[in-house]
Amino acid sequence: MAYADKLPATEQLLERIARDYRPAVFANSLGAEDMVLTDLIAKLGLDIEIFSLDTGRLPAETYTLLQQVGERYPSHPVSVYFPQTDATEQYVRAHGINGFYQSVEQRKGCCAVRKIEPLKRALAGRQAWITGLRREQSPTRQDLGDGEFDADNGLWKFNPLIEWTEADVWEYLRAHDVPYNALHDQHYPSIGCAPCTRAISVGEDVRAGRWWWENPDSKECGLHIKASPLRRPGS
Repeated sequence: MAYADKLPATEQLLERIARDYRPAVFANSLGAEDMVLTDLIAKLGLDIEIFSLDTGRLPAETYTLLQQVGERYPSHPVSVYFPQTDATEQYVRAHGINGFYQSVEQRKGCCAVRKIEPLKRALAGRQAWITGLRREQSPTRQDLGDGEFDADNGLWKFNPLIEWTEADVWEYLRAHDVPYNALHDQHYPSIGCAPCTRAISVGEDVRAGRWWWENPDSKECGLHIKASPLRRPGS
């Protein structure tokens, strides 16, 4: 198993986060990578809260998976954070229900309302947060390490799967019968809001279906801005 060589380090990092960075939270976007981490956190019995962001524009398949996660992992219920109603209404009145197609700025404005503000509430008072970011996912993630200080949010940020490949992720999911989003079987390797996600063709980049009308170098929602590399004790 290709992932087996990487699994011990991943488990050790998760255990260290749970021990040394309390309270820590895991931002579960319900993607394939995040289902690996959900399964590991639950199996290891770690004191790490799991949360997800409901933007109000998610695909039906994502809500189905959210229900499945609650049933599969009752020891680690997922806390769901929603956008502020007033801010969402103001954005829609100003730009239209699908105004994010008009420019990168308007798309990022929508992400700010539906993702960034709820994220900040979810991270408030925490010492660390965990993501399912992998280096091979995107050109904007090539320089990421497994840990860094997130100065924008004022806490540590950890990426336990940073070295995992897509093949590693899927080998783990299948080996452990972990539930995943049904859209993955319809050529959706990366899944966000329904209007901003499409299936990809053979040979396309795995994130080509996210904000496909934009330049690849601008295709981040703002949840994962560049942070400072983690300085370990003695380094």
